[in-house]
Amino acid sequence: MPELPEVETVARGLRAVLPGLRLREVDLRRASIFHGDAAALAEMEGATVTGVRRGGKYLVIELEGRRRRRQLMFHLGMTGQLVVQAPDSVEAPHTHAVLHFSGGRELHFRDPRRFGRMALAAAPAGGGFAPELGVAAGAEPLEVSAEEFVALFYRRAAPIKSALLNQKLLRGMGNIYADESLFRAGIHPLAHHLSRPRLVRLREVIRVVLEEAIRAGGSSISDYVDSEGAPGWFHLQHRVYGRTGEACGICGRAIRRTVLAGRSAHFCPHCQKR
Repeated sequence: MPELPEVETVARGLRAVLPGLRLREVDLRRASIFHGDAAALAEMEGATVTGVRRGGKYLVIELEGRRRRRQLMFHLGMTGQLVVQAPDSVEAPHTHAVLHFSGGRELHFRDPRRFGRMALAAAPAGGGFAPELGVAAGAEPLEVSAEEFVALFYRRAAPIKSALLNQKLLRGMGNIYADESLFRAGIHPLAHHLSRPRLVRLREVIRVVLEEAIRAGGSSISDYVDSEGAPGWFHLQHRVYGRTGEACGICGRAIRRTVLAGRSAHFCPHCQKR
């Protein structure tokens, strides 16, 4: 599933081309991916894009119509893609929605496994994201302060890997970047009741890992591509995720994998301490 770096990469790509364009038409090919009133979606035709935002793993396009402001949300699910294309380009299979913009731009929403979704809601007057969109309420990993991070995770009884995946605490983190961050911080995924210094260190490492991944365009392990259809390259820098049985780059011992609440966790048993 695309995580924070992948969604942020797509958001930055869309942010470079969509603001200021007018939404001419919405061609919804598969109604089941849209959660809400399709008539309201059609009513936004003619609206202008005023911004593109990310909240955790959710991407939101801000639209300004004649009498209303709306937020159009995309969640990429497991295999979703949002790609900007020219009208005469070849359309890929599993394209479930095409947004036609002024200037000849098209935004194609593809999703082979159909776990992704779209939703539309009125933009809140006070800013933020409309509750109906389902954007997770947790803190943003790239913005959370050290004090806030410690308050969220200090001495929690749950394993730290499980806590990091709790989107109500920290939105946008997933298996890949939780594993990579815990490895670099030297923290075992089953560790709990972490001290303040270890949490401060973990927060710093998370920011570094996420920023490196964004600069690399994310991790293309399965279907993920950016808004131009290009893959990311951060998977080539993974130190533990997906490397079960391979040698740890620090100590040389074999990377292990365990299952934690139905989710895999990759770690070095020597370098990561409980």
